[in-house]
Amino acid sequence: MANLKELRSRITSVSSTMQITSAMKMVSAAKLNKAQMAIIAMRPYSDKLTELLQSLSASLEGDNASTYAEQREVNKVLIVAIASNRGLAGAFNSNIVKGVRELYENEYAGKQVDFVTIGKKVNDVVSKTHTVIANKSEVYDDLTFTNVAAIAEELMEHFTNGSYDRIVIVYNKFRNAASQDVTTEQFLPIVPVAGQETANLDYIFEPSKEEIVEQLIPKSLKTQLYKALRDSFASEHGARMTAMHKATDNATELRDALKLSYNKARQASITNEILEIVGGAEALNN
Repeated sequence: MANLKELRSRITSVSSTMQITSAMKMVSAAKLNKAQMAIIAMRPYSDKLTELLQSLSASLEGDNASTYAEQREVNKVLIVAIASNRGLAGAFNSNIVKGVRELYENEYAGKQVDFVTIGKKVNDVVSKTHTVIANKSEVYDDLTFTNVAAIAEELMEHFTNGSYDRIVIVYNKFRNAASQDVTTEQFLPIVPVAGQETANLDYIFEPSKEEIVEQLIPKSLKTQLYKALRDSFASEHGARMTAMHKATDNATELRDALKLSYNKARQASITNEILEIVGGAEALNN
């Protein structure tokens, strides 16, 4: 009977876990729908703005070139690592940690590499081995363009005052609920456009091209960081929904297996009791 009691306890425990993971799956699915619509609507605007400003910056030469496009010898690098504040999202956070580790060990080996972390999970890991100059995990409490813009302004200041020669962003880019790609984007300096794309621009600039670039580049950089955070936010809920779906399926299979074992053990126990009764009755008759 002790075995039956243990099985009943495990069935209850697994059933409770299954209810929790199922509820978390539904919550993440609801949040994913909103986050997915937001990033899909934002991407075309962000991509076109970035393309235009890269082309404009590349067309400016000499003293007219933007401060944000200044190419320097890379000695000091700032990596902005974007993950989440919570776990239970499969490999979402660990993939960022792995991507960041590969980046500084391979591409920036031997250089000064510091971090700005957005997400408690990545901060907990990175802060143990590297210098984290700022942890901006609180931005997830109110993920708005205004709050993200403040972070982007700090990053721009780090570049313009010469504290860092290059700033890169590492985040999960949203593909679909089951797929997220670890993406590395150069934030500063602005990446020049390859080829002769600038020659194909047929725009009339009013005021001057230089004034437009200087006014729009900060806005473009803020939008780039906001898009990365929105991508990561949608990816987090997609990864958590998928992880909780798999956890619910696994819990269901385990519960069914335990119920089968319980029924077999209960049947065996009842059979043994019947055999004992029959054996006792035969002994009395004899």
